[in-house]
Amino acid sequence: MSGFLLSIPLTLFIVFIAPLWLWFHYSQRGKLSNKLSAKEIMQIEQLKQEADRMQNRITALEAILDAENPEWRQS
Repeated sequence: MSGFLLSIPLTLFIVFIAPLWLWFHYSQRGKLSNKLSAKEIMQIEQLKQEADRMQNRITALEAILDAENPEWRQS
């Protein structure tokens, strides 16, 4: 008889509570994972600045190569 009394709350938990609990857990987890931390935003900004510097250097190098050898792009 005591096993039967224990199985009723356990069944209710598995059927109703556990799915809701899992759904809330993973829905909140998905929302949190879409946000960037302050450290990640700072890293992205640094990478953008480095990429801009590299683009400026490439442009300068291309200008030098164009001045020295105009046909360098065709080789």
